[in-house]
Amino acid sequence: MPTGPDPVTADHPATDHPAAAGRLPLRRRLLPVIALLLLAPWAAECSWGGFAIDDFLPVLIFLGPMYGGAAILIRETARHLGAGWPTIVLLAAAFGVLQAGLVDQSLFNPDYLDDTQYADTRAAAEATLVPGLEFSLRQAFDYVGNHIVLTICAPIVLIESFLGPQRRLRPWLGRPGLAVVSVLYLLGSLLIFSDSSGRKDFLASPLQLAFAALLVLALVATALLPRWRRAHPRRVRRVPHPLWVGLLVVVVRLGSDLTPAWTGMIIALSLSAIAGGLVAYWSSGNGWGQRHVLVAGTAGLVTAAAFAYLVPPYSPASPAAALAGDVAVTVITVALVGGAWWQLRRASPTVHVGAS
Repeated sequence: MPTGPDPVTADHPATDHPAAAGRLPLRRRLLPVIALLLLAPWAAECSWGGFAIDDFLPVLIFLGPMYGGAAILIRETARHLGAGWPTIVLLAAAFGVLQAGLVDQSLFNPDYLDDTQYADTRAAAEATLVPGLEFSLRQAFDYVGNHIVLTICAPIVLIESFLGPQRRLRPWLGRPGLAVVSVLYLLGSLLIFSDSSGRKDFLASPLQLAFAALLVLALVATALLPRWRRAHPRRVRRVPHPLWVGLLVVVVRLGSDLTPAWTGMIIALSLSAIAGGLVAYWSSGNGWGQRHVLVAGTAGLVTAAAFAYLVPPYSPASPAAALAGDVAVTVITVALVGGAWWQLRRASPTVHVGAS
């Protein structure tokens, strides 16, 4: 029998507007914005071992406007609309397609990784080429999936988990702030598109560009559907411990890479659909809380950090720098996830926060 408040709207009282948050000091209002601006590029490119430690700062500087700007805009769009994680995930998928299909165009460029230490993955990618559009479904799954999990969702859930319930689901920025971040994102994307090391002087065909653009528009339109903002009553049902939710995400992540070619893609897509359905089912129960959201949103980040020791950085680096980077990834990930978990337990060990 339905009971309890809606997971999307329960934490959005009538006064939850940017004006209400504006009464806070400017430093407190901007702190989560700056944190997300820096965390998104680090999670996207460094958390899985893509760069040695001496490249961390350049990644934050040059990729922060694009990755961080996108994460802020996606989070703010959802929170201004009073929507929840379905909208964030769909917008994150749209960003992943936009980034890989239109900005750096890595999705359509078969030579994109040839100048990196991942050149040997080309054969595996070409085993799942989509006829007519000539892009690898395996690479599309990896590129877009990593943007959803690492670039957007994990940084947002981490920053929101550090905030109190009163600010967690509120917008952080008003129109002037959103305009500034939008310009920052556009300039960051233009830098990557025009830089020789970004798009690598490759230009996709008109058909490929049109396909990517239409897919982005379809994902954005779906994300903005009114259904994600409607009130849905919470149901009384048993919800697993947050760690079991995290284990499910880890199993999906590991199972997605077990088998190559089209068989592997069928397995990866099936596991992702099953996991998504289970999380959607559990999150509609009245026992689902912010700790569940934290674990579900960061399990992929923790898994990526754990395997950072086994993958090489994009560019050759000294063993000491590569190892230092991997250790730094472990320390940062444990500090962020552990700190957010501790903050939630300390602030509200029994109160559940709308997870949608």
